[in-house]
Amino acid sequence: MGFIERLRYIVGWRVLKSLQTDIVLDALEQALWARGKPNGVIHHSDRGSQYLSIRYTERLAEAGFQASVGSVGDSYDNALAETINGLYKAEVIHKHGPWKGLDEVERATLTWVDWFNHRRILSSIGDIPPSEYEDLYYQQGESAVA
Repeated sequence: MGFIERLRYIVGWRVLKSLQTDIVLDALEQALWARGKPNGVIHHSDRGSQYLSIRYTERLAEAGFQASVGSVGDSYDNALAETINGLYKAEVIHKHGPWKGLDEVERATLTWVDWFNHRRILSSIGDIPPSEYEDLYYQQGESAVA
């Protein structure tokens, strides 16, 4: 599973059976399609081989993103992503498995991402869903909400 998010709103995701470069490239392409190429993006990730691959790092640079990869043994750059992955695994994969196939996992993931973005209440952003927080962010200006 790969997620790309902004302001706690998941904008790109992909489900594959293995952790190859395509999983993160597909999630990135989905996010770029949904949001275009925003300015000043810093892409945080761990040191997984799919994030450090030549194809992925070249695509990030082409999109104008600055890569930020944590050092070995720390989780500072990747803490939020790991939190989302942990929630997803607990609330979807482990809770509703075993799964009959990848299509079933993709449908469940799509449903969960929609719920997470539009209905899940997050205390870290004022007890509102990510979609409301994002709307406020853009209405009030980046410095007022962030």
